[in-house]
Amino acid sequence: MAISKKVLTHLKVGKVKFDIVEHRKVYTAYDLAQTLGEKLEKIGKALLIEAELPKVQKKGKNYFVLVLPASYRVDLQKLKKELKAKRASLSPERVMKKLGIKAGELTPFGAIHKLEVLLDKGLLKAKDVFLSGGSLTDSVRLKVKDLHKLEKARLVSVGKKVKVKKRK
Repeated sequence: MAISKKVLTHLKVGKVKFDIVEHRKVYTAYDLAQTLGEKLEKIGKALLIEAELPKVQKKGKNYFVLVLPASYRVDLQKLKKELKAKRASLSPERVMKKLGIKAGELTPFGAIHKLEVLLDKGLLKAKDVFLSGGSLTDSVRLKVKDLHKLEKARLVSVGKKVKVKKRK
């Protein structure tokens, strides 16, 4: 399964320099880091977020793509506060299907999914980052600043660094 044509077109139209990185099939950001021999801080994971915003913003359920380092977990209380939301949560897979996103195909390129991108400031510590290209066997490497510019991402501070035990 190659990189999504939508992702390639989006990056080319946005005039972003990027590399395609082929690898064995991986299902998690942790596995990608292990496969590439990279630090978790250089792997960006994309999460689908569901938030209920007050009437003064967009009433009802709103969806966002949150991109943060693989070494971070999202702090939902911080996220709720950042979005000024009544509630915020990770979206279940059935919601992704409803939005036309198959499992393993959520990319950090929100424009493709017609969603706003929230970029955790923790990712700015990495010069370049490896991201999902909408495939389990191909990733994209690009500069974090280019991702921020391309997606017109809102910078947020909602991640919490966690210690990850190495698998044997």
